[in-house]
Amino acid sequence: MEEEQKKVSRAAALPKVGWKGMLALAFGILFFAGVFATVQGAEWLKAFDYSTLIGKFGTMKDPAKATFVGMGGVSARGGFIFALSLIPSVMLAIGVVDVLDHYGALSAAQKLMTPLFKPLMDVPGLVGLALITDLQSTDAGAALTKELYDDGLIDKREQTIIAAWQYSGAGTISNYFAIAGALFGFILCPIIVPVIIIMVMKFVGAMICRFALDTVYKGDFKNDN
Repeated sequence: MEEEQKKVSRAAALPKVGWKGMLALAFGILFFAGVFATVQGAEWLKAFDYSTLIGKFGTMKDPAKATFVGMGGVSARGGFIFALSLIPSVMLAIGVVDVLDHYGALSAAQKLMTPLFKPLMDVPGLVGLALITDLQSTDAGAALTKELYDDGLIDKREQTIIAAWQYSGAGTISNYFAIAGALFGFILCPIIVPVIIIMVMKFVGAMICRFALDTVYKGDFKNDN
């Protein structure tokens, strides 16, 4: 009962949904989903694409293999340089979502996406932007999820379910087209079919996680610990 009251109070703390919030949510979905990067004949729209704005680092030595991260790095130093390479994507995603939140995007997501996310995963709709961001960047999606938890908008149980959704087929769009692109000429089905299967299985994985948390590990989340 107390937990339900907390969830209601968190949702009530969000501003009311207006046309600005709807517009901000729509822009956020298009921005993080990579739609603007694929419009033929309108290359200028790439200026509003997340992956385009992240850009890429310059290369060193063998351009086909090495970036500023270098090759063969190990242990703490290798990990530090790799973590440093993640900062631009995470900072950009958090900054954009904060701006969209200012215009009511999270409130719009709460209203529009809760009917989908609540029955399937038992999480509020306001996590929608974090999930969409994860389709392009796993690290940015994780950072946004952590920010939602730190702000008290989701609890530990919801955070765990969201993580299960994010890390099955993480970075779906970017990884699929980057890695599987070489196989498109050999795939007998439309290239969108594997993406649909991946998306369906992401929800299946989250639902399995939800079931486990509500049964085997139910006692672990009584006090949100």
